[in-house]
Amino acid sequence: MKKVYLLLALICLITTYSQKTTTLVSSPRLNENREIIIGLPASYEKNPNKKYPLLVLLDGDYLFDPFQGALNYGAYWDDLPEVIIVGISQNKNNERNVDCAVDENTGLPAESGEKFFEFISMGVIPFMEKKYRIAPFKMIAGHDTTAGFLNFYLYKDQPLFNAYISLSPELAQGMEEQIPERLAAITQPIFYYQSTADGDVKKMQTRIKKLDDGAKVIKKSTLNYRFDEFKGATHYSLVLHSIPNALYQFFAAYQPISTTEFLEKIAILPSGYVDYLTNKYDVLEKSLYMKIPIRINDFKAIEAAILKNKAYAEFDKLADLAKKNYPKSMLYDYEMAMMYEKTGDLKKAVKSYQNAFQKEEIGDLTKDMMLDKADELKKQ
Repeated sequence: MKKVYLLLALICLITTYSQKTTTLVSSPRLNENREIIIGLPASYEKNPNKKYPLLVLLDGDYLFDPFQGALNYGAYWDDLPEVIIVGISQNKNNERNVDCAVDENTGLPAESGEKFFEFISMGVIPFMEKKYRIAPFKMIAGHDTTAGFLNFYLYKDQPLFNAYISLSPELAQGMEEQIPERLAAITQPIFYYQSTADGDVKKMQTRIKKLDDGAKVIKKSTLNYRFDEFKGATHYSLVLHSIPNALYQFFAAYQPISTTEFLEKIAILPSGYVDYLTNKYDVLEKSLYMKIPIRINDFKAIEAAILKNKAYAEFDKLADLAKKNYPKSMLYDYEMAMMYEKTGDLKKAVKSYQNAFQKEEIGDLTKDMMLDKADELKKQ
């Protein structure tokens, strides 16, 4: 319950950290203007060259605030990337049932459902891409009726979305078998999350678990799958439990190296500490289409692993990585100085610390620190 209370508190603060506007999108397919809610990251105006992942929310009128609250909280701690959100209003006149209408015979979208399906792919997405800086990584989320409907995008040979958040989905006919088949067949990286609760609607819960039975046995590196069944939650409260779990699951590769990751995955390695760091950011780029400089704290974590395991030769490789990511900083010379110092070449270590003094400070590395290091070694 702590997670739920935290998220509710965050919802009250979201306007402090990001922009939220409501506008209309003209849709020839729907023959009407539809209301959408747009949330821009707090840094959007300050970073004119940066592109952001896109999250499309069905049932946007009630899912928007909890999703934005969770994303703002994660971004504050740099655990989650900043994301552009677009929520589609569907509950003022019960539009969601018309939008998500399914043919009972075929299990596919009925005429109005097909129009809404195309409204998203041919209306909302192009509108957002034309007006805002959208990165390639796109997510979609929904609850019960809309959660079931979003699965239809997986039926395409090249799915429009990279990630799917299906909260207690009301599945169309055959979906419990078809979705695992599609997840197994799709070759591009796919992130898929679904959830239920012990207090969920029983007839829906049975089919959700059957879908999970088929999906959890799929073993492929391109599928990131998670299923949650929450104890003590209802069909509605499971939403607040699910949102942070889904987002932190999808963006695990984005998160900085934690103490747990360091102790359980890095420090125990016999070698290859710098390779681990490189691979971590390669995965981020290839699966989430996000290219960011390696965090200074992540450099420090690898440095600590090298020192702990006396793998001093790896400082050379870490230094090359520092030069690539922070070419004007003292980080490269500092890492080289560490290698020389630990391998006993004090003359070269002093020279490298002196070289570092002439470069830009970074993180907790300062010019005074470099001089002190050099002077200390001169006395030995």
